[in-house]
Amino acid sequence: MAGHGFSHTPVEVPAVRTRYRTIQTALPVPESLPILQKLYDCESRSMHGQLPVVWDRAEGFQVHDAWGNTWIDFTSTIFVTNAGHGNAEIIDSLQAVLRKPLLHSYTYATKERADYIERLVTVTPAQFEKAFLLSAGTEATECALKLMRLQAAKAGKKRPGILCFEGNWHGRTMGAQMLSWNPAQKEWIGFLDPNIFHLPFPYPWREEAMSDPAGYFERSMAVLCAENGLDPSTDLCGVMMETFQGWGAVFYPEVFVQAVERFCRKHDLLLAFDEMQAGFGRTGRLFGYMHYGVEPDLLCCGKGAASGVPLALVLGGREIMDLPDIGSMSSTHSANPLVCAAGLANLNVLLDGGMLSRVEELGTRLHGGLRDIQRDHPSHLAHVLGRGLLAALIFNDPEGRPLSGLCDRICEEAMRRGLLLVHTGRESIKIAPPLCIEPDALSEGLQVLREVVRDEIARS
Repeated sequence: MAGHGFSHTPVEVPAVRTRYRTIQTALPVPESLPILQKLYDCESRSMHGQLPVVWDRAEGFQVHDAWGNTWIDFTSTIFVTNAGHGNAEIIDSLQAVLRKPLLHSYTYATKERADYIERLVTVTPAQFEKAFLLSAGTEATECALKLMRLQAAKAGKKRPGILCFEGNWHGRTMGAQMLSWNPAQKEWIGFLDPNIFHLPFPYPWREEAMSDPAGYFERSMAVLCAENGLDPSTDLCGVMMETFQGWGAVFYPEVFVQAVERFCRKHDLLLAFDEMQAGFGRTGRLFGYMHYGVEPDLLCCGKGAASGVPLALVLGGREIMDLPDIGSMSSTHSANPLVCAAGLANLNVLLDGGMLSRVEELGTRLHGGLRDIQRDHPSHLAHVLGRGLLAALIFNDPEGRPLSGLCDRICEEAMRRGLLLVHTGRESIKIAPPLCIEPDALSEGLQVLREVVRDEIARS
């Protein structure tokens, strides 16, 4: 069967029946194969490559297929359903709009839009005075790119230079990919923006970066300016930072980010954070940048903003957000009443329902369990990274070579035992359960992961 990276031959697996998991068929389910084949035949292969599980419904922190199997979900559909799958308050908010009925209004005003944006700017830090709503995260980073360059023009900068970082990822549209690092994935563009620059990332395995994080940034910045003939005050207008590197939950050292902020303030640059994976409670704070002790000018969010419907947004100060003239920046489906209702319900669940307040305790349990697994396998599991209900396991051999094949096998075997993990296709496995996960379910998922890691390392 074409269009996939995992076996599509049904395998008889041991039955599983616990409080949170049920596996009672061969996997992949034989009856699911025609559905998968239909997608492989009719859909761009860029959408394929995940585990061969056909979802039927998802509730809370569990995913169900149509044949009686249930998985503990450690993916949140890749950092989307922070408030839980099928959250009742979000569904109720959607149904209230559907019953009106009111599906769309383009830029005509609705109460849902006014209520959501007012609540959003009220509960976020004071510098975020206005919001611009979009449908996808890549639109949000493109918007920040535009705002930074509009501000550069207003300030009379000679060049609209933007600083980004090695290894970061900001989306799949043209501007977002230019901001991103991966050189191979940008080859299709045919040219690179000469005013987008990339600095080295302070990885925890880079001794120079860890011994003096602020100095590492300052030295890298000096080299970049010298090599490109840049005057930061006249040739640069902004910095775009992914709050952590998505592939491996790799955070910057706090003092490194603080050095970046000082540089921005000294040279009149806008500081923007890409919070697609970090925002709305995932790391234990409302926004992930809050771990760094800095205050950005622009914040780009998506994924967990509505826990299941397509909502993205940019937050910023009034002066910056009003740079585009009336009617000059909009998006067809942005700010529609359905996503605004869901976004408001999502905020209410996270903040008023107490969900955000439990992330730190659950995160302690998660990371403690993952470090136990690392202690059992120090020659394979090189790093456990992340914060809150976000983690990544980085698998390398003793010589530092990536063990991506081992990660593939761990993800597939975990699926066969009733646990869904984030398959990255490289030497990392990401973990991000919905914030509503029960402590016992989190512990059960960790036990499954421990057993699978043990068994797959023994087989390798």
